[in-house]
Amino acid sequence: MIDLLPHILNGITLGLLFALIALGFMLIVGLMEQINLAHGSLFALGAYIAIVIVGGETVLSPFFGDFFKLMPLAWRYVAALLIAPLVVAIVGMGVEFLMRRTYAKDPLFGLLLTFGIAMVIEEGIRGVWGTRDYVLQVPSSISGGFIFQDLIWSTYRFYAAGFAAVAIGLVWLVIEKTPYGAIIKAGAHDNEMVRALGINLSRLRLIVFAFGTSLAALAGVILAPIWGIRPHMGVDAVIPAFLVIVLGGIGSFWGAVIASLLVGALVGLTGAYASEWSLLSMYLLLIAVTTVRARGLFGKKSVLEV
Repeated sequence: MIDLLPHILNGITLGLLFALIALGFMLIVGLMEQINLAHGSLFALGAYIAIVIVGGETVLSPFFGDFFKLMPLAWRYVAALLIAPLVVAIVGMGVEFLMRRTYAKDPLFGLLLTFGIAMVIEEGIRGVWGTRDYVLQVPSSISGGFIFQDLIWSTYRFYAAGFAAVAIGLVWLVIEKTPYGAIIKAGAHDNEMVRALGINLSRLRLIVFAFGTSLAALAGVILAPIWGIRPHMGVDAVIPAFLVIVLGGIGSFWGAVIASLLVGALVGLTGAYASEWSLLSMYLLLIAVTTVRARGLFGKKSVLEV
């Protein structure tokens, strides 16, 4: 059993970070009824911005890297956690502005537009940073490992799991315990009702899009030391995020969190025994769940269902 603990920890860490990506994805899908295929590319952009701030070797280092290198590594890392989501939120607001012409139209228009934006962002990353992999430095206090029960444990994975859990808790507080969260939930349920109450729906969509994409960027910064940074890392994130919100039930906060933990644990444990099946296992889980419960684990019953 003790031999499985590292794989379980890896799975829980991965699941919590999937949840962080999926919650932003879910907020955008819930309010706008549009699937943002650029979400993964914005996740990757957050990781690349962190590289600039932390001071890795980039083509932008003559402009930004030298400034940040004057600070201790811990400060640069904290700055990356704050600045990368902010910058990506601004980019996300630009994406939302472009999507406005697709609202109330065939969802295919939104899909195609965000797919094109994802390609532009990914090629832009290749153009600026090249195609090679990067490694994000982290402060010594959260790097390295320690020995417990004759096993070596990664300090950073504990940190990443704790950080993601706190971030998920803060998102829950915003959504469930603040007037802004109530407006977001109402907008996801009935846009016209929110508009009739005098709330500026365009501004609400802009804020939710910025919030959702900033969560993706935050997850990108936290996951970067575990996954490494490469131009197509967004694809590795957006597919599990989409799978998680379908598995948990579209619109369900805790459904997304529990589904993320299930997917992470399954991928982690499968990787321990049959690594070639680790990614396939989450698709098999999705098929198994949706076969018996089409609306996902915690999805609300449709009026069309008998």
